[in-house]
Amino acid sequence: MGRIPVAFQLFSVRGECERNLPATLNAVRDIGYVGVEPWGYGGDALEWMGHPASEIRRMLDDNGLACCGMHLATGALIGDNLARTMEMNQVLGNRFLIIAWDQPRMSARRTILELAGILNSAAEALKPHGLWTGYHAHGFDFAVVEGEIAWDTLFSNTHADVIMQLDIGNCAGGGGDPIGTLRKFPNRARSVHLKDYGGPEGSVIGEGKADWPEVFRLCEETQNTEWYVVEEGGPDGMGFDVSARSFAALQAMGKC
Repeated sequence: MGRIPVAFQLFSVRGECERNLPATLNAVRDIGYVGVEPWGYGGDALEWMGHPASEIRRMLDDNGLACCGMHLATGALIGDNLARTMEMNQVLGNRFLIIAWDQPRMSARRTILELAGILNSAAEALKPHGLWTGYHAHGFDFAVVEGEIAWDTLFSNTHADVIMQLDIGNCAGGGGDPIGTLRKFPNRARSVHLKDYGGPEGSVIGEGKADWPEVFRLCEETQNTEWYVVEEGGPDGMGFDVSARSFAALQAMGKC
């Protein structure tokens, strides 16, 4: 397969986005990232960060950036919000509609299955439009709930085309096994968040404990991964030093 493109989760520079979104996108482009993933969309309007969808699309096009995904509130996939969420992402040219987190539902088996039902229903509605939905990992998703890891319960009860957006650092930080999780659920990780763990303060990809050669091998040989998404940034989402060092580390690994 060809090289998997490397994108950037804009939450990592959220303070910069709030201060000046066009300048932030320009800086991300200048670092070398080819895509971005916005965060915090609720499905209640056709805008983000105060900018209409069409204006954001122009910003992306002007910088040669793709929208590789969008992090959503669970409610963005429910009821009347789903149609707006679809329209918003179609304008942006994004196919991956990812629930960012849902700790309340991931705390009990009954509500994990409720979340699985929301994802399955959304996946069926989105499929005719060439769109996909999924769920992004946080540490709490790897707690044992009623005898089973919550993440495993969710992805054992969702359709095969529901995206498993594993976050390497979040998974390990919550006591999970990112390598084992990728092996257990092949062909589910269309988008993977790259974040290291266990390194010194301020460390980036390759400076922690993650087994990156094996992560990349699994993504490239056993998954259908279409995007690597870096999620590493400075305090309060300000500055681009960490983002640039993360990209440089991936360049040194031959990934971009």
